[in-house]
This record gives sequence, structure tokens and C-alpha cells, in this order.
Amino acid sequence: MRIGIFGTGAMATALGAHWADAGHELRVAGRRTGTWAEVAAFADVVLLAIPADAVFEVLPAAGPLRGKVLVDCTNQPGPTGTEPPPGTPVATRIAVCAPDAHVVKAFNLAPADVWRKPPATLAVPLCGDDPAALDAVRTLVRDVGCRPVLGGGLDRAHLLEATAAFAIGLWFAGEDARAILVPAS
Repeated sequence: MRIGIFGTGAMATALGAHWADAGHELRVAGRRTGTWAEVAAFADVVLLAIPADAVFEVLPAAGPLRGKVLVDCTNQPGPTGTEPPPGTPVATRIAVCAPDAHVVKAFNLAPADVWRKPPATLAVPLCGDDPAALDAVRTLVRDVGCRPVLGGGLDRAHLLEATAAFAIGLWFAGEDARAILVPAS
């Protein structure tokens, strides 16, 4: 698979390393690397590993995104303006900004350090509407060593974003967010 990564930070390097090891061809766009448009033109799948507030500046600069799979791993709310009103999930706002692309929300429930060496039992929820896009992201989840779990359509991405906000708040408060879930028996 040809994967473009928008961003050069911790999420980009953690996930990109697994995908390179799995034999995927990668190109990266960031401050000192390729341009957004070059990487978008190359890629079948684009990981949005940049802050959510930057996504809405970068996507127009990326050029045509028709048919591309955009993997949204962001968690922060982006800016308001011509996008849908505040409170609208970031993934939904991305779909509005890039209407010819296929957005899949994934990889947003764990920090970058987890993705460097995820536990073999880790399940990764996916929310998206396009079956082929979901299949592509399922492959990428397996290539990281995790199990993909369908969380529903893109209209359910707000649940992943809210879950991330809640869990991250617990972690920053010094709590183990995993302890709130009943272990599988």
C-alpha cells in the first residue's frame, strides 16, 4: 500500500515504523520533508498525524483528495469558521473539508508510546462509511500488531473522540483508564 503521512511527530513515527516494516511504501509531509500535495498525490491512504487545528489548513494545500483514504487519529477540536459548528466531531469536519475522500477515525485512543510496541491484545476501533476504506485501515491496524474492531459509521466517530477525551483526562489525573472496563472473561 502507498501510505502518505501528514506530520513528523510521535504518532507519525510510531505508526509509520510498523507500516514500513510490513512492506508498505511511505512518504512523509511535514516541516522539513515533502509537501502536502506531493505526498497526497503519491498516497492511497493518508494518516493525518498533525494537530486537529492544523488539519483544516493542510487539507486544502494537499490538493485533490478524490478517492483517498484519510485516517484521522486526531483528538483536539479544530477551528471554527466555514466548517460545521463547534461540537461537531473532528472526523465529520474533515469529511466536510475533503468531501471526495473517505475518512476513517482510528488510532486515537492511545498515545504514541503505546503504538511503538502495542500489546498483542489491543483492539483498535474504526469508524467510517466506505467499505474499501475500512478494509485498507483494517490492514494497517493488523500491520501494527493489533485487532481492528468496527465501531460503526463516521456518524459514530464522536464516540471515539469523547472516549479519548475522557480516558486522556483520567490518565493525566494519574488514574489507569483501563481499570474502568470489565476484563473479558
